[in-house]
Amino acid sequence: MQARAWHSGCFRAAVIGTLALAGCSQEQTGGAGEPTRGEKETESVADIGHQEVGEASWYGPGFQGHATANGETFDQHGLTAAHPNLPMGTEAKVTNLDNGKEVDVTINDRGPYAENRVIDLSRGAARKLDMVESGTAQVKIETEPSAATRP
Repeated sequence: MQARAWHSGCFRAAVIGTLALAGCSQEQTGGAGEPTRGEKETESVADIGHQEVGEASWYGPGFQGHATANGETFDQHGLTAAHPNLPMGTEAKVTNLDNGKEVDVTINDRGPYAENRVIDLSRGAARKLDMVESGTAQVKIETEPSAATRP
């Protein structure tokens, strides 16, 4: 009888240990459909979208016809922008927080290189935001998750 009780106790301990390990491993690898911790760290802006507020400036005449960071020819009248780390080709909505005007731009360059700026807009984009005269404006930058990653 004692051997049976000992065997039963060992079996319970093994089951409890297995369940505890399974619980730990579930937490480490993520639940059903959830990325692991490592995957969460590597999610890109395209996967999750982006929102940022700060000062924008614009650039144009001195760069007209020069190559942008992605190799395109810069057109100051286009609706493009330079951002320090959004992926090239990202579509972003930029809103002038002073007047509520919005413009959709495509990121095709790197910058801005002036301190405390979050984005450099082409002259065409700056015109849509009514900030050509002032040179700078407080803006909100928003991107949507890519179509491939939306639920």
